[in-house]
Amino acid sequence: MDADPGKDYNSDHRKRLRQKFFASGMAAFHEYEIVELFLTCAIPRKNVKPQAKQLLDKFGSLKAIMDADIAELTEIKGVGRESATVIKFIKELAALYLKQKAKEKPQISCTADLLNFCRAEMGGKKDEEFCVIFLDAQNQIIEFETVQKGIVNQAVVYPRQVLESALKKKASAIILAHNHPSGHVRPSDADIRLTKTIQETAKVLDILVHDHIIIGENRFFSFREEGMMP
Repeated sequence: MDADPGKDYNSDHRKRLRQKFFASGMAAFHEYEIVELFLTCAIPRKNVKPQAKQLLDKFGSLKAIMDADIAELTEIKGVGRESATVIKFIKELAALYLKQKAKEKPQISCTADLLNFCRAEMGGKKDEEFCVIFLDAQNQIIEFETVQKGIVNQAVVYPRQVLESALKKKASAIILAHNHPSGHVRPSDADIRLTKTIQETAKVLDILVHDHIIIGENRFFSFREEGMMP
């Protein structure tokens, strides 16, 4: 029986993609090749370049692919639930890595690693989420906790809930963080009032509020950097 030339091509092509990655990393890749490479982890013995290009055509970028729902991903012919699950797993794995990397920092207030983690954790969310980073006396991260989720238009957060968690965790300081799914990062009047209320109440309990970070699609807003927190 004759060998299947397509099978040989696909096997060799996958091998070349992996060798290219090991030799030069992501810098040497076109964006569709990155998508193609991780699709090979879920789809065996098949040319997945068409699916990679269709995903980019539909969603526009690698980030948008990672942020898409499983149902949206499986609309692409040849991308089943297993492939979509691999894509979502890779995103969650990256977020976990950034979270653990941020925790390794000896001290933290609003470092690039923390910002990257917040973006990975909240940047692609379609609903608003309000999170708190709890810090010890040396500004080391104790925990990153989602206090409220699934809120649209306005984060309804009770300052008491935030500060009770801080006391339970023996936190000396906190950083507030939430996302704006609209992409606009300027704080609303409600955001400003909430931040002021939490900061004033925390002060009575000897807990510092270092910053409030708002995450948008490709930007962020820091209350402290904008001079809105003393």
